[in-house]
Amino acid sequence: MISQRSVVSTITAKRTWNALGGINSRLCRPTLSLVASNGPRAVPQEERQFHNLPPVQAPAGLSPGSVAEKLSLAGKTVAGLGSDVVILDVLQPERELSELEKTYGKRFGFYRMDVTSKPGMDAAFESAVKDFGRIDHCITSAGIALDKPFFEHTWEESRRMLDINVLGSFFSAQLAAQQMVKQGNGGSIVLIASIAAHCAIPAQCVSLYGASKAAIKLLGQTLAAELAPHKIRVNTLSPGFTATSMSRQFTEIQHVFQNTPPLKRIGTPEDLALAVAYFLSEGASYTTGAELAVTGGLHNGRIEV
Repeated sequence: MISQRSVVSTITAKRTWNALGGINSRLCRPTLSLVASNGPRAVPQEERQFHNLPPVQAPAGLSPGSVAEKLSLAGKTVAGLGSDVVILDVLQPERELSELEKTYGKRFGFYRMDVTSKPGMDAAFESAVKDFGRIDHCITSAGIALDKPFFEHTWEESRRMLDINVLGSFFSAQLAAQQMVKQGNGGSIVLIASIAAHCAIPAQCVSLYGASKAAIKLLGQTLAAELAPHKIRVNTLSPGFTATSMSRQFTEIQHVFQNTPPLKRIGTPEDLALAVAYFLSEGASYTTGAELAVTGGLHNGRIEV
């Protein structure tokens, strides 16, 4: 399971995003950003559960730890750029909020949320808006992953994957967009998909996971058109193999992570964080319905064999 994490950020005006190579983001008003995802942080396999389901294998590079850490870094990225941050998650943040506030000089808040409970999501979003005032940006990445052959998928775990990966992101985006429409100033939504939405993954069997993330990729395109009259931009981001505490546990296929992408390296969480930062910025004010695959080129296929 991937972390059920939401980051709500207030980005101050007229900041130069040094992390983006000095590109001025042209932020001209305070904003509130929300990053929504789903599941536990990276922990040993024997400690992992899908709530009432038995432990299952999550693929490296698409693993629980991967997205949790990527989004954690995304939250820290926007905090470093002048944002207040709210974390919505089923788990407590791994670092004390007071420590994060001291490090970044911004407000951090935490509200417990489970994307499989619509009433719980409603309450968490309502609390965040009540305490932080508004939502202008939303990043969703609800997702759990199974690395197992097609013939071995069960109904229960497959149903749960679709509930979390598709409906979790769908209703997170809906709640954020409803608040943006109320505010009348538009906003930006970033949906986290996956390289598995583009192609089969070397050394992994993730058929249903890929189907669920392909749904998110298409959702980004359709919402971009539907929400454009409200000045709400919607884009998607597809991570590839990424170096995290979870992916490092898969020692037997590290060579796949390092050598399979055409750029011949594994990705870093920073690769994802800066891509998210671009989509949230006013520098992307004319960008909607776009898909950014941060995969080292692997989603394009390979010439070498």
